[in-house]
Amino acid sequence: MKFGEIAVGAAEGAILAHSVKHKSGMFKKGRRLSAADIALLEESEVARIFAAQLSEDDVPEDRAAEIVAKAIAGEGTVLQAPFTGRANLHAKGRGLVVIDQDRVKTFNRVHESLTLATAGPFEIVEDRQMVATVKVIPFAVPREVLEEGLSVIGADPLIRVENFKHRKAGLIITRLPQTKPSLIAKSEDAIRERIADLEGELIETLVVDHAVKPVSDAVSRLHAKGLNPILIFGASAIVDRGDVIPAAVEAAQGEVMHLGMPVDPGNLMMFGRLEGASVIGVPTCARSPKLNGFDWVLARIMAGLHVSGQDIMDMGAGGLLKEIPSRPTPREGEDAKPQRAPKIAGVLLAAGKSTRMGSNKLLTPISGKPMIRVSAEALLASSAGPVLVVTGHEREHVEAALAGLAVRFIDNPAYATGLASSLKTGLAALPKDTDGVVVALGDMPLVAGRHVNRLIAAFNPAERRTIIVPVHGGERGNPVLWGREHFQEMLSLEGDRGAKSLMDKHEDQITEIAMRSDAVLADFDTPEALARLKPNP
Repeated sequence: MKFGEIAVGAAEGAILAHSVKHKSGMFKKGRRLSAADIALLEESEVARIFAAQLSEDDVPEDRAAEIVAKAIAGEGTVLQAPFTGRANLHAKGRGLVVIDQDRVKTFNRVHESLTLATAGPFEIVEDRQMVATVKVIPFAVPREVLEEGLSVIGADPLIRVENFKHRKAGLIITRLPQTKPSLIAKSEDAIRERIADLEGELIETLVVDHAVKPVSDAVSRLHAKGLNPILIFGASAIVDRGDVIPAAVEAAQGEVMHLGMPVDPGNLMMFGRLEGASVIGVPTCARSPKLNGFDWVLARIMAGLHVSGQDIMDMGAGGLLKEIPSRPTPREGEDAKPQRAPKIAGVLLAAGKSTRMGSNKLLTPISGKPMIRVSAEALLASSAGPVLVVTGHEREHVEAALAGLAVRFIDNPAYATGLASSLKTGLAALPKDTDGVVVALGDMPLVAGRHVNRLIAAFNPAERRTIIVPVHGGERGNPVLWGREHFQEMLSLEGDRGAKSLMDKHEDQITEIAMRSDAVLADFDTPEALARLKPNP
């Protein structure tokens, strides 16, 4: 790749490194310059630009990021389409992040152009939370560098998310003569909350004397019921392998795998096994809701991960927990929230009267299917969801054309007043937790799911990318993705105009996504236009 200042006349096919103004507007950073772009720049008396020129041995940034992200992605992760050299992985469901730290370090040492950042090892993540991001620093990566990075990754993914297994747990609480009932209740409540937070259920609690035989009998009883894990909350801390709780586990034919751990609080934990079930001696600090070493072990067990004595020993790095005021991100304050994949819904407008067509164009067959069904299937093939279809004119026929598809119908009785009423009807029906919406038109059957996914990949309110518009040949098209912050203004629209009238007001939040295909421009309002309809390229 060549990077630097070059003459505009020699820049066809180059990628802009910095935004450039021209007489009709601005070409933004990252734009691949066409012959028409060069002509416009020359007309605007722009002589030189900073740009990158790729060779055949260079892999463009988005393609390289996507290749790496696919290679590292394991079970329980979802890949978001790449944008500006970045490809993110998100959790598919709530669970525990498992990472091969050694290979991550080795990968990041391959070359400065390839970077991989991940969530913390064994971090609890929520559904759709970001767990890794691949970022290609320049506009392209030399093919040999990419291949070296892929050789480090190998055939096994670097990161996966283990979902919690909804395990059924048993609890034993021991008592001494001086043990207060309130302390027993507090111990049970603390464990019940921890188990529930890890999507498990505390099935049975046994309260027994703090002696080997009663504890051993209780372990055997819970094990016979198939409960796993079995937790033992002692009235006295475990200080030796010969102490009551370790001895009771062995008396029940179990094995003490490890005593103690290099995590504070949580040092005095015992970890054992009994015929496949985990048996854990709970440290007394677990009566408090504050994080302790027992929580780290319990989370792995509830996610179905194997835990060894060496695993527990390795928890010492970062194991000084009592000095940490808040977790997981103290620098951001207690109210900080993890970054998640945006929840993008789809609204398909299908209420119009097709005045210029003379009949309902949405019901016109396209390759054997009604046009509206082709458009709906494309939106359903994207990562947008749920998909709402706004109906009006010939509602029953439109709904029949979409029979069997996973869409929700929203009727607009005021459809004759114009496009704005249908848009507002769709917006009003969106789920409350929607972050953005792809507004699609029923008469654009050439738009595919991949086009929609490229819009979603670019959406990022934190970086003020809240209006995402597809562009072909310098012309803006449809569908358009709108962030939640614009919904209120969109609900104030009237008549036969869509939300594009708001774009001039929010130009600073618009991101244009170049599309190779003219599908994003092609709608069919007349019989002549419909006659020219070709299959989606």
